[in-house]
Amino acid sequence: MTKKMMSVTTGALVTLMTASTVVGLLIDTPTVSAAKTTAKTKKLKLWVDTDTKPTYVQAVKNFEKANPNVKVTIKYTSSTDALKNLQKDPSAAADVFMFPHDQIGSLASQGLIYQNTKYANSLKSTQIANAMKGATYKGKVYGYPYGIESQVLYYNKTQLNSDDIKSWNSLTKKGKIGTNMASAGANYVFSSLFYTAGDKLYGANGEKAKGTNIDNKKGVSVLKWVKAQKDNAGVVQANTNTLSLLQSGKISATLSGPWSYNDYKKALGDNLGIAPYPTVNLGSGEKQMQAFLGVKLFGVKQDTKQPLAAMKLAKYLSSDKAQELGFKNSHYIPSSKKVQASTDIQNDALAKAVVDMSKKGFSTPMPKSPAMANFWTSADALFNDTYKGKISDSQMPSKLTTLVKNASKSVK
Repeated sequence: MTKKMMSVTTGALVTLMTASTVVGLLIDTPTVSAAKTTAKTKKLKLWVDTDTKPTYVQAVKNFEKANPNVKVTIKYTSSTDALKNLQKDPSAAADVFMFPHDQIGSLASQGLIYQNTKYANSLKSTQIANAMKGATYKGKVYGYPYGIESQVLYYNKTQLNSDDIKSWNSLTKKGKIGTNMASAGANYVFSSLFYTAGDKLYGANGEKAKGTNIDNKKGVSVLKWVKAQKDNAGVVQANTNTLSLLQSGKISATLSGPWSYNDYKKALGDNLGIAPYPTVNLGSGEKQMQAFLGVKLFGVKQDTKQPLAAMKLAKYLSSDKAQELGFKNSHYIPSSKKVQASTDIQNDALAKAVVDMSKKGFSTPMPKSPAMANFWTSADALFNDTYKGKISDSQMPSKLTTLVKNASKSVK
């Protein structure tokens, strides 16, 4: 063999070996990458309400597809138990969890929730203002809104028309509204009248333990109005029997939230009307009757081992896509500006009424101060006794002063 041939052969061999090496490296690379990916897989636990299963099975599947290095395990529970469960054993709690916004004060003050340090600004641009108020505590954003809920007016369209329901006065003259002023739960339905009167509960943001100022003339006007309803023929005491009274036609309207929709729809069918609250006259002219707004939030637990991945998941679950899925599959009302404006929401009577109620002047986010726990019991008794005529006009100022004193005691 000549040197020239040897040179060519050697060159070819080197080229072949080099190519083989490169091919080998290319073939091996995915295996190494896959091993690294597996080793870096981030595992997260997610708590959601049991009745939202159809929504979050799909939402998590979508999230994992877009984030293949994150594996999410879902556990079905009750979002109202979030605070209790986190207090019980933070280490066993989910990395991301649902909770009602009125628990945010306790979660933050007890160091149980991770501040939303990455997506606060983007959420402010996509979510309605009242939802972001619910997600914020003492100037810091902790929550990721995914829905809202508010009381609305349910009514029988065969007994009342759209003009009749515009004011409490016209509604109770033309029909009968079932209320629970004399029983448990009156506090939830009627305490928001203090907002209608122009007073505050726990300060401007619902966070200040000593920020309740209802012990004044405005607060007295609320109690006088409640007392007057006992003699209003258009107001019927109702509680656990509300559904049967509505179905039988003995009442033509009631105040309740989205949780009552299925029962009322079954009772009245196409005759069920849904609208925002009416106006009410507390002694100084007609004003929009307000309700409490509840904001549905996702949160990230403080001691999560994967804060960035957990925040990313929470952000995704508050996204337009996830909220659209939630409305379609679980019928919760979205907090996203874009989704609220969609045809699907605007053409849905319940959703549209709740969205209307979520606007400023129609509702105020329920106070976030942990001290609100003190308010509920005292307020219930005050409304019940006032409606029953057990409290005279002259006693009202002192009763309100006592309520404010009790409600202002600090709670963590």
